[in-house]
Amino acid sequence: MERTPRCILFLLLIFSFSAAQNTTGSSANEFHFGVILDLGSLVGKVARTSVALALEDFYAAHWNSSRKVVLHFRDSAGSDVQAASAAIELLENYKVQAIIGPQKSSEAAFISNLGNITQIPIVSFTATSPSLTSDTMPYFVRATLNDSVQVNSIASLIKAYGWREVVPVYDDTEYGRGILPHLIDGLQQIDARVPYRSVISLSATSENIMQELYRLRTMQTRVFIVHMSSTRASILFTKAKEAGMMKKGFVWIITNGLANIIDSLNPSVIEAMNGVIGVRFHVPRSKELESFSMRWNRMYQQDNPHESPFNKLSIVGLWGYDTVWALAQAAEKVGVLSNKNKRLHSSKNSTCLESLDVSTTGPELLTAIVQNKFRGLSGNFDLTDRQLQVSALQIINVVGGSWRHIGFWSLKNGFSRELNQNGFEIAMPAAILDLNPVIWPGESTEIPRGWELPASGNKLRVGVHTSAYPEFIRTLRDPVTNATSATGLSIDIFEEAVKKLPFALAYEYQEFDTLDTQSTGSYNDFVYQVFLQRYDIAIGDITIRYNRTLYVDFTVPYTESGVAMIVPVKEKVNNNMWIFLKPLSKGMWFGSIMFFIYTGIVVWLLERLSGNGYLHGPFSLKQLGILMFFSIFEEKEKLECFLSRIVLLVWMFVLLVLASSYTASFASMLTVQQLSPTVTDIHELQKRGDYVGFHRGSYIEGLLKDIGFNRSKIRPYDTPDDFHGALSNEVKNGGVAALVLEVPYIKLFLAKYCKGYTMVGPIYKSAGFAFALPKRSPLLTEISRAILNITEGEGIIQIEKKWTDQNSCQNEEKASDSDAITFGNFGGLFLLTGFVTTCSLSIALLTKHYKKGEQKARVNIDEQNQHRDGQQEQNGHIQNGDQSHEENGGCNDKENQATIISVHCSPNTNTDQLQDCTQNNKATTSTHYGSQVTHRGDRPGIAHRRDRPDIGNQVAQV
Repeated sequence: MERTPRCILFLLLIFSFSAAQNTTGSSANEFHFGVILDLGSLVGKVARTSVALALEDFYAAHWNSSRKVVLHFRDSAGSDVQAASAAIELLENYKVQAIIGPQKSSEAAFISNLGNITQIPIVSFTATSPSLTSDTMPYFVRATLNDSVQVNSIASLIKAYGWREVVPVYDDTEYGRGILPHLIDGLQQIDARVPYRSVISLSATSENIMQELYRLRTMQTRVFIVHMSSTRASILFTKAKEAGMMKKGFVWIITNGLANIIDSLNPSVIEAMNGVIGVRFHVPRSKELESFSMRWNRMYQQDNPHESPFNKLSIVGLWGYDTVWALAQAAEKVGVLSNKNKRLHSSKNSTCLESLDVSTTGPELLTAIVQNKFRGLSGNFDLTDRQLQVSALQIINVVGGSWRHIGFWSLKNGFSRELNQNGFEIAMPAAILDLNPVIWPGESTEIPRGWELPASGNKLRVGVHTSAYPEFIRTLRDPVTNATSATGLSIDIFEEAVKKLPFALAYEYQEFDTLDTQSTGSYNDFVYQVFLQRYDIAIGDITIRYNRTLYVDFTVPYTESGVAMIVPVKEKVNNNMWIFLKPLSKGMWFGSIMFFIYTGIVVWLLERLSGNGYLHGPFSLKQLGILMFFSIFEEKEKLECFLSRIVLLVWMFVLLVLASSYTASFASMLTVQQLSPTVTDIHELQKRGDYVGFHRGSYIEGLLKDIGFNRSKIRPYDTPDDFHGALSNEVKNGGVAALVLEVPYIKLFLAKYCKGYTMVGPIYKSAGFAFALPKRSPLLTEISRAILNITEGEGIIQIEKKWTDQNSCQNEEKASDSDAITFGNFGGLFLLTGFVTTCSLSIALLTKHYKKGEQKARVNIDEQNQHRDGQQEQNGHIQNGDQSHEENGGCNDKENQATIISVHCSPNTNTDQLQDCTQNNKATTSTHYGSQVTHRGDRPGIAHRRDRPDIGNQVAQV
């Protein structure tokens, strides 16, 4: 057993000696690069073929190159120690100027330290751990994506679909653990919670993985992020399908480490992954890529004749290909190598690490690698900041043994269905619903909600607490089965909300028992049981309070908020001498008076224009008073104009309505003012030292203490009957001056005891009643949405009618003055009377103007016909007078009734005719009483005034 290690050591020494001889004899223009891969893994085999083809293609394109890159492959066998040993051997024996690889992040961590010592670049296209980007590794270059780059895209997916809880499933390796801090930070930014972390050990067997999957299945969370190697991920998904976790309702998200090589997995594994979504690096299609893929497939089959034919070229192989091109181009830029490297400290007892040489061209080669940018098979190959830069990631969906494109994501623009033509930037931002549809596990197109009730079959534990008001909640326990039942408004709202959930929810009521919980029975203790996980939800008349939100979450409230007082009312007599003015507002009084005056003036004008005998002569207050109060003063004095009668008829209707409203408002005001609250300010109670009552077990006790009430002045009560008794008794008999309760309680109290009490306030704000759930419970959003559906519709009205008395005297609880009648309340009536009055005045003025025009026309006609026959002139005057009377606009004009008679006697009239004309003039004028003026037709301008009734008209001598 001891000879075998010695033989192996001897062979290694011989191999090292021969390799050293080969190195010594190498040409000065050769660049020696080491390649460390796990050649037994799928990634290692794919990368080896790609690296070999890359060097072949480079010198085929650069046949006249002055530099020659020589690759030295070493197998790490998946061991960190083996990888480190290979790196030391390459540095000592081949004096390599750079190392491509290593494959694993843990291997790269140690070998990067060697690169720091020897100042040679370590370029890895497979190590993705974020911890490798530290400034303590200045010679490490990552030619692949940093795992932290994909964290934001995964978090964006989770936020877009509305998932609140996520469970990461990862390898217990440097690769698996490296992403975890960044992932949790990204999830916290979107308010997503990680209730559990599933760690898969390297030594885990299929049975161990199955046990872990069963544990995950018993949890509520159904969203899992898988960050594992391809080997263990294949086992995980195969077992997940056997465990029934690839069905409808589950969500599986794979990171780019697995999504990048999805094409190379076994078809049975891909079939088990149906419905999985993933994030991967996007490779743009090109003719060069298609040609390279065909050559790669042939070479891969030659190098691995016994491998599965399903293995395909992946992005890892393309990164390896571009990495070799980047190093070969950098070698062309670096000057001729010096055969002498700077050796580290060397002593007789030095170790192999201390005997390593320091590369004199390493810093220059590193600069050339980092500054080298080109378009490779994988796309834009840019190693700025010593790691590959990426602009967009691709979202894929595994379906039907393959994968399909869903969309793209970029840090700048978010989600998008397609890229623009150059493939670097998102063409336009899009929401998650604008992406291609996803086929979820179980071939479902419905977006999973991300959580389910535990598969153990336990019912939801609903905690209930009997309230002082049974209308809200009342619990009953069956003495035989010991089962708890509950009724009340809160119970009806909860059960109705459960019916509106998009899934079936089994639950059972559990009564809050202070004997079992060692609590005081307060609502704070009741809510705290949810935090202690005794209840899954607590329902009832629970007020949302800040101190309670520290350990539980609340749904949206289902009742109104506020804290107010119940106080007795007392009779109050109003001794204000001007109380009769209060039924009408100031604007109403002013408007009524102005319309009253306006109407009287218009009526006076209408009667004046119509020639009313009572209003003849100069204007006087008596005339205005007669018109305004004609129905009160003298009955014989009547209006003679039809238009004025219409105006007063409308105005009297307005006065009738106004008087009726004034009477009703005044009576109501005198009745309501008889009751007023005994106190309106809670601070007044505190200053006077009065006793105040509250509901036992509620938070009102602490509120009263914060106001400044002495503990001895606060009295707790349990039931509405106790509240009524406390308010009915005087303070000296053990009563209280006021009760401080929440508004929902007060409404129930006043519905039962509606006389003698009133509500004052609200005096403080509160968030209302709600249900309490554990922190970040997945039920919170669903139940809150269902409650909003109830409170925004007719459901809440029906429930309230069932448990509260809607015909109570709540409308009488406020003792305040009735609102005065404003001018706007009677705007329609005043508009009507104003319109009628104005129109009547306008009609009368227009009629008067029209009459004056006709009279002028008649005078002109008389002057033209003065030489005609006198009898014809007289008849013409009579006809004109009759026509004037008919055209008087509807008013009884006495000027028209007493027609102006002008007798015209022609000089040719004989004696008999002249005598008849004179007698006719006397007879006509004697029939009209008053001061009348007649004009002789033959002598215009000479008027004869009749001052007395017994004196006739005098006829002018011809």
